[in-house]
Amino acid sequence: MPAFGKEVPLDSPWTTIDPAIKKQMADIALNQATSKGATYADVRIGRYLNQYVVTRENKVQNITNTESYGIGIRVIANGSWGFAATDKTDADGIAKATALAVEIAKENARLLKEPVILAPQKGYGEVQWKAPIEKNAFEVPIKEKVDLLLSVNDAAMKGGANYVNSILFLVNEQKYFASTDGSYIDQDIHRIWPTFTITKIDEATGKFETRNALSAPMGMGYEYLNARPTDKIKSVTTLYKQRYDMLEDARNGAAEVQQKMKAKSVEAGKYDLVLDPSHLWLTIHESVGHPTELDRVLGYEANFAGTSFLTLDKWQSKNFNFGSKLVNIMADKTQPGSLGAVGYDDEGVATREWPLIKDGILTNYQTIRDQAHILGLDSSQGCCYADNWSSVQFQRMPNVSLQPGAGNQSANDLIKNVEKGIYIIGDSSYSIDQQRYNFQFSGQLYFEIKEGKIAGMLKDVAYQSNTQEFWNSCAAVAGKEDYRLGGSFFDGKGQPSQSSAVSHGASTARFNGVNVINTARKI
Repeated sequence: MPAFGKEVPLDSPWTTIDPAIKKQMADIALNQATSKGATYADVRIGRYLNQYVVTRENKVQNITNTESYGIGIRVIANGSWGFAATDKTDADGIAKATALAVEIAKENARLLKEPVILAPQKGYGEVQWKAPIEKNAFEVPIKEKVDLLLSVNDAAMKGGANYVNSILFLVNEQKYFASTDGSYIDQDIHRIWPTFTITKIDEATGKFETRNALSAPMGMGYEYLNARPTDKIKSVTTLYKQRYDMLEDARNGAAEVQQKMKAKSVEAGKYDLVLDPSHLWLTIHESVGHPTELDRVLGYEANFAGTSFLTLDKWQSKNFNFGSKLVNIMADKTQPGSLGAVGYDDEGVATREWPLIKDGILTNYQTIRDQAHILGLDSSQGCCYADNWSSVQFQRMPNVSLQPGAGNQSANDLIKNVEKGIYIIGDSSYSIDQQRYNFQFSGQLYFEIKEGKIAGMLKDVAYQSNTQEFWNSCAAVAGKEDYRLGGSFFDGKGQPSQSSAVSHGASTARFNGVNVINTARKI
């Protein structure tokens, strides 16, 4: 796992910084920027707290707290961007960093072909946004977290596992944004990710199988780990009440990893796939989320992470067939409990939701303020993000989610209509080309479907397709009661690389006639 910032004592109290102090710091930078000739400036003051608790079997391997604190200043001068950052947060340090940002902008302007065009953005004055958590995970005693993880390990070992490691990763982003547009925005963002890996070894052959946790990283507090039977409702409207029972998952995982040892190897061929949200989120992320990033469409990521097959001409045609009529995919930065939920992005734009794919047709992309004019939009969609005060903000993926079906179908209802298929749960390895078109995905658990019924466990399964073909094979989507979030804590992009956290929601969905390969067979 990556480390962020300097290490701090484990017993350090969780605190926040007075917004009034941050406003004073921001005003130093804004006044300095305009006095040096900037026509626009924004300031991000960030305090980033991370905690890792790592265990293996009956031992604690590592417990780490880190903290990173500083200020980043971005300006437009002579029509060009400039950026500088510093951890020297006294008046002199802030003034020097701001002057450097303006100097960089003016130097960049000498190479400019056309000036930066920013979408209009009103100032919001002094506002606050806090993640609607119930229990701050940073205030929970370390012992309680360790005891939970060790009990998870113990449950897996008693269930027959040879090895197990479990991890709890916590994030708190305290972010303050100010700009010459007149915004002073203070935000407190929390994320949590409990996970584990269980390993079972066949002593006779030396072969092994693993089963990872089926948890989703969430934009929640410690309440996510306090599962109660009444909380296990998985609907859009009660998503923020979703809980994860780590102990139950470990017990199930120990039993399932033993079943995987004895599972039948899949026969390659065409199958109808029933994909659980714990698996489908990753396919959405790679085949929908990334190719609808406008900077990727424009080629800005070509050197590092590829381009996109969803070129502007396809959007301009207004009838590009991305998927079947059941495929409705929304971008959203507001969904409670999601990793990407914030009140305002890192350009001070209030967040919202909008359609990317409607009834199978490509309708939009993801934009920030200096991209909006390319699509003829009169405002940004609020997709700007930086992973640290020292990083410049740029276009990052919002939550991108497949909308539930119109009816009340469950996963079982989808399975009943399959003659020959595979039910896939959990995410695992994948590959996808640089245009986000041709791909291959695998999962954690695979169950054979015969004549509408589960017929046993399979292994060595991966499916191959291309994005357009795959989403056009979507034949059914379960209803809103089945809707759940998956997501990534470490979505990488850019040079220098930055990581962001993003969720992808879905209900269980069926895809007909998808090519399945056997990953254990040699060609």
